[in-house]
Amino acid sequence: MRPVDFDYTSPTTLEEVVRSLDDGGDEATIIGGGQSLMPVLRMRMADPELLVDLRRVPGMREVREEGDHVVVGAMATHHAVAHDALVAAHAGVLGQAAACVGDPQIRYRGTVGGSLAHADPAGDIAPAVLALDGVIEVTGPDGARTVPATEFFHGPFTTDLRDGEVLTAVRLPKHTGWGMRYEKFAHVAQSWSIVAVAAAVQVEDGAIARVRLGMANMGQTPLRAETAEAALTGVPLQERAVHDAAARAGEGTSPPVDAAGTAEYRRHLAGVLAGRAVAAAAGVAG
Repeated sequence: MRPVDFDYTSPTTLEEVVRSLDDGGDEATIIGGGQSLMPVLRMRMADPELLVDLRRVPGMREVREEGDHVVVGAMATHHAVAHDALVAAHAGVLGQAAACVGDPQIRYRGTVGGSLAHADPAGDIAPAVLALDGVIEVTGPDGARTVPATEFFHGPFTTDLRDGEVLTAVRLPKHTGWGMRYEKFAHVAQSWSIVAVAAAVQVEDGAIARVRLGMANMGQTPLRAETAEAALTGVPLQERAVHDAAARAGEGTSPPVDAAGTAEYRRHLAGVLAGRAVAAAAGVAG
């Protein structure tokens, strides 16, 4: 099926992007890598009158270090993030998650910002950003603002982005020295997560001192496994104890029910994957 006709613009500055979005109003849509948008256009599930392309805006593909943070530009591709030295050193679980997105062709074209703005509850990038206490940077007609990742996702394919705003970057506090692991259980013929868990773990004195767990496809939005995080804090580095505490990852969640599994199955799977992820990140996996 062919998309509807639309106009196209490729601004060279962020100011031009915001102005184009303002001029286009509700009929304007941003395109980054296009890996989420193009299938939707082809199926005519969206019919914008104007596409605003971000690819010529300078600086939006950069991954840079700013003090105690790593800043990942919205147009950084999954492939670039998966192989970036700064990400590996200070936010490794994001690189691991990016390496699990789709297939090589999608990873070379798809972008971190596009994945976050698309807000698919089964996406790979959001759980890692949640586990890293990330902050989303956006710019619009009223200027720039930041949104904690925990407040950015409002529902399936719905975010905190306001009319005329564009996601420009994600800011990640450095987790240097933390153990990290991304565990994903997906359809064999597809790459969409049935459930996925991103873990960031800090170990001190033979026990888990701090832990953050982000999950995909366990509700209407990507979310943190706060019950399991609390249960894991202070747990000694013993594999059985870690798995028992992590098994609570699915508590309090409302995962979808579909051909891939029931809600009960997904809650069980979340606990299993969380146990594997935390054990590996903490260095106690058998």
